[in-house]
Amino acid sequence: MAKSTKKAAAKKAPAKKAAVKKAAGKKAAARKATPVAVLAPIAPPPPRAIGTSSAVLDRLWNVIESRRSADPDVSHSARLLSRGTAKVAQKFGEEAVECLIEATLGNPEGVVAESADVLYHLLVLWVDAGIRPEDVWGELLRREGVSGIAEKASRAKSLPGQLGLETSKIP
Repeated sequence: MAKSTKKAAAKKAPAKKAAVKKAAGKKAAARKATPVAVLAPIAPPPPRAIGTSSAVLDRLWNVIESRRSADPDVSHSARLLSRGTAKVAQKFGEEAVECLIEATLGNPEGVVAESADVLYHLLVLWVDAGIRPEDVWGELLRREGVSGIAEKASRAKSLPGQLGLETSKIP
């Protein structure tokens, strides 16, 4: 009797496994058929106060312009502007030379840091001269797509006439 019970159990086992497998397959099919909620893409974070785009230059220009009438003892921009155009231009030149030195030394981190100083002092120079960033952006836009060689050549030919000279040669 023990042998026949084992044989009967052995015959039922594959049938039971098949039934379990079939039920699992139905559950998997049901999961696949169930519509999944589609989530909206995650929105990018809002821009920081100072972003990594050229808009930061417009914001910086606005800050420098607002400091034009600030106390020179409190604001570096106000201090530079109060010293006059020659000092503003001198500071810009000093920062440009420091940037060039870092570049010739092959120091990318130094070039980045000095470039930020150059851009800041260039904006101070613009504020001092009454130049708005959009004036410069417009000039860059005008030149966009024009060969630098052709653009420079056109300026060289028109300059003597603008200076009232009768020659096309500039000494």
